[in-house]
Amino acid sequence: MLEKLEECTICPIQCKAKRLQGKEGMCGSNDKIKVALASLHYFEEPCISGKKGSGTIFFSNCNMHCKFCQNHEISQEGKGRIISIEDLTHIMLKQQEKGAENINLVTPTTYAYHIHEAIQEAKKRGLHIPIIYNSNGYETIETLQLLEGDIDVYLPDLKYYTDELAMKYSKVPQYFEYAIKAIQEMIRQVGNPIFDERGMIVKGVIIRHLVLPAHLQNSKNILRWIKENLGKNTYVSVMAQYFPTYHAKEDKLINRKLTKKEYKEIEKYLYSLDLENGYIQELGEHEEEYVPIFEFPLEYLQ
Repeated sequence: MLEKLEECTICPIQCKAKRLQGKEGMCGSNDKIKVALASLHYFEEPCISGKKGSGTIFFSNCNMHCKFCQNHEISQEGKGRIISIEDLTHIMLKQQEKGAENINLVTPTTYAYHIHEAIQEAKKRGLHIPIIYNSNGYETIETLQLLEGDIDVYLPDLKYYTDELAMKYSKVPQYFEYAIKAIQEMIRQVGNPIFDERGMIVKGVIIRHLVLPAHLQNSKNILRWIKENLGKNTYVSVMAQYFPTYHAKEDKLINRKLTKKEYKEIEKYLYSLDLENGYIQELGEHEEEYVPIFEFPLEYLQ
């Protein structure tokens, strides 16, 4: 499968970088996997973190270039360590050995082919906990179809309703068009969430949306689209954790946190839509969750 990186079309950018020759794509990735952090994470949605923690693997680089990225040192500046497919397999198995509720692949898109091979090998060696694909939503259907059967839970963002916002804040074209098709493909593969007897997700899709300050209509349009096109049983996670970082400080509209008034307005709108399932964060709760993690232990390779 890695031969597909000869002229890379793994994501909607379709930059055709010759990654197998060591060239970097628009995302900053070449033919090697780069990982910034592997750890148990306790501040995801309750059905993901549970009591034992989610076995997160933070991949370096990203096919989007968000001005406000909270993990910009990893996603935009490429901080991380090069590992092999065998290393990635080993990390997954060590996460399971440590009691992780699941394997949580964070920003995985640019390494989807490597991940496929690692998952196949890890399952042969006894990996059995759910695998989560934690994505910005800017995906192609073709890449997602290659992962069918590998992924149990999709956790996509749905960030922007208009091209104007997507270009302004993340420098990507046609974000909404690609993201909604990707989400529909994810739902086709794994359906709405299924939970075990402890309330932990074992299969399904949860759509995340981060509310941006001064852009409430964007959030309302996103939530309305979900209700009208995917149905009121769709699981959503509406997040209040935005804070100005990275290049957001250069934009007067988003160079601040959400106000309580703004978030209450979105919360009220969400309930008016009668969306029945999911999560909404309490503004200001668990602020330690939102501090970017830049340490680099990768203790599972020692």
